[in-house]
Amino acid sequence: MRTPPSLRAAALAATVTALLPLTACSDGGDGTADTDRTRNSPHAANAADTSMPADLTSQKLEWKPCPAPSAAQGGGTAPTPLPGGTAWQCSSIKVPLDYAKPDGDTIELALIRAKAINQSKRIGSLILNFGGPGASGVATLPQFGTTYDKLRTRYDLVSFDPRGVGRSEGVKCENDKQLDARFESDLTPDDAAEVQAYVNEQKKYVAACKKNSGSELPYVGTTNAARDINLMHQVLGDEKLHYLGFSYGTELGGVYAHLFPKSVGKMVLDAVVDPTEDTEQSSLGQAQGFQLALDNFAKDCVKRGAACKLPGSTGKEVELWIAELLQRLEKTPITGLGTRQLTQSQAITGIAASLYSRQTWPLLEEGLDEADGGNGALLLALADSLNGRADDGRYDNSTAANTAINCVDSKQRFSVDETKAKLPAFQKASPIFGDYLGWGLLACTGWPAKGAWDTPDVSAPGAPPILVIGNTGDPATPYEGAKAMVDALGKGVGVELTYEGQGHGAYNTGDACVQKAVGDYLLDGKVPVAGTVCRLEADGGDK
Repeated sequence: MRTPPSLRAAALAATVTALLPLTACSDGGDGTADTDRTRNSPHAANAADTSMPADLTSQKLEWKPCPAPSAAQGGGTAPTPLPGGTAWQCSSIKVPLDYAKPDGDTIELALIRAKAINQSKRIGSLILNFGGPGASGVATLPQFGTTYDKLRTRYDLVSFDPRGVGRSEGVKCENDKQLDARFESDLTPDDAAEVQAYVNEQKKYVAACKKNSGSELPYVGTTNAARDINLMHQVLGDEKLHYLGFSYGTELGGVYAHLFPKSVGKMVLDAVVDPTEDTEQSSLGQAQGFQLALDNFAKDCVKRGAACKLPGSTGKEVELWIAELLQRLEKTPITGLGTRQLTQSQAITGIAASLYSRQTWPLLEEGLDEADGGNGALLLALADSLNGRADDGRYDNSTAANTAINCVDSKQRFSVDETKAKLPAFQKASPIFGDYLGWGLLACTGWPAKGAWDTPDVSAPGAPPILVIGNTGDPATPYEGAKAMVDALGKGVGVELTYEGQGHGAYNTGDACVQKAVGDYLLDGKVPVAGTVCRLEADGGDK
């Protein structure tokens, strides 16, 4: 599911949050360098894109030690070598700004890799995209540490900052101070004055994007990103694309498979965006998904009895208490971090962030309990992790990139009256998140670049089997999206695997059943039986 700007970083919360640790033959560790927005027919280009100039298809990448992530990538320190000494290496690749003019201006995309452990049995590069849209793959991949070690036995692990993201000509909109004010503002307006303030804030944000990145905005869409990947795998020396995409990365993978079906090698799509849903349907489905996750959290809390810090003898009572707390925060924000306060909007954001992984449920429980006592620090920290705000007050560019990519992809633009008319359906879907996501429909209103589609075409006749994984408890990409992707890819292409668990995605939960299925497929070409189910057992094991 494409995550709206107000929740965009949460698409990564199962794996990337400021509150959780995140985190190829070796280069020896010595630090030396290693030497159209128009949608195309799947038959228009294939393995070797003959429309590309030779100076792009034959470019040589210069791999060097990775610097510390830039502010646009989220900041931090340079990635340390993996256990065993394999160093992370960084480079950049030139791609056309406008694929309708491949001989015209180019931009540079930032890359990162860790070389395969077993070079004698190396398959090629495995390109990973972590979703968003707007996530920096260069900053994210090293944060997983050894999570992908099994896959790295035979693949170079490669990720990148998609165009408009991080170091890849990152889109710029508002500055840090303006973003603080934006995220503090009332994102669930209740009366005419609040609605006007919301609309004014939205207009101001769009104007800032146009002023600071206007010439780039028409070119940051998913079709261009898919063509970037096609050029990327060729420059990396791979005849076919081997790909692992999460969340929005599944949509990117599906669009790639549609454009270049015969270039697909092995592809895994995890936490699947429903390609048949437009912006409104996706947002409504996400409201339902977050509500389901909150239901599961509340029921789990009640099940633990006196150990649960939240009041209520049923899940419903716990949720009513949360709703009452949010109403209090709307009227009176509380102490947050430093001089900053926790507002209702930030509290909702913090709740959403913590629902992306079962591992962060204890933080949600603690944060809600502390907020009830007047201390909003933890919920605000959770909101910051989702919004891309570092401890020093600087924001990465994922909010801007998310908006830019969503709005150049989607044709849908909503008026205030249209949005108001749709709110009852959102409120019915989720008493907690409905208004928040319903008003988010205005995110692309007034955007200076036109959208490309109502829904993306991911049909991929002629592509080999693509593994599609759905999680029954996923809040951001509801489980039903996996089957929709399988059906849309076409007969004989999509192969569905179900994970009966909690949180966003499946592979990165560490579930042994899911990881074995993915490993067998990517490393040995063993496609799982369609309909395979991996179950999270009560004791934490899987089956």
